[in-house]
Amino acid sequence: MLLQKNDKLVMIGDSITDCGRKKPEGEGRNDALGNGYVSLVNAFLQAFYPHLGIRVINMGISGNTVRNLKERWQTDVIDLKPDWLSIMIGINDVWRQYDVPQIVEKHVYIEEYEQTLNELVTQTKPMLKGLILMTPYYIEPNPHDPMRATMDKYGKVVKKIAERHGAIFIDTQEAFEPVLKHIYPATLAWDRVHPNMTGHMTLARAFLNAIGFSWN
Repeated sequence: MLLQKNDKLVMIGDSITDCGRKKPEGEGRNDALGNGYVSLVNAFLQAFYPHLGIRVINMGISGNTVRNLKERWQTDVIDLKPDWLSIMIGINDVWRQYDVPQIVEKHVYIEEYEQTLNELVTQTKPMLKGLILMTPYYIEPNPHDPMRATMDKYGKVVKKIAERHGAIFIDTQEAFEPVLKHIYPATLAWDRVHPNMTGHMTLARAFLNAIGFSWN
């Protein structure tokens, strides 16, 4: 596995990452890591690799866009001095264009999204042992659905930035594909964005596979 003994993993993003985590720093006892994929990742790491003593910190905040990440990057990433950093952002950047189309000041269009995410990665990558970039997703199997199509474009931006900087890339949309062949989207997420535990396990599995986790 890529993570090593005593590594600190900071995971930052929006509500999918947040999931009710402890504030200001999401780590500690009970439900400090929230009730989503971050908590699942931590649980599997602690259960399968207890000897490594990996430290996981959840820094997701509900409703965030990449613009919000930039505003809090110093305190919520740089100051925490992570060894590994995972970023999953972009769902709200796209969603606001569809659920509040008239409120354009809340929209983060793809040019700003790419520029800002690339700036954050460029600033932070030299300080890290490793960087993980996860795409945004929309739990909709039809690629021609307008919001899904836009989300896919933002996902391609994440892939481009990951390739440019040699980061680990996780296509979360692709991770949902085999599940969506058997489970209706609204069963996984009533709004096709905020998943139940099956959806969060799908995200956690994709993450763990990407870092070389052994299921044996």
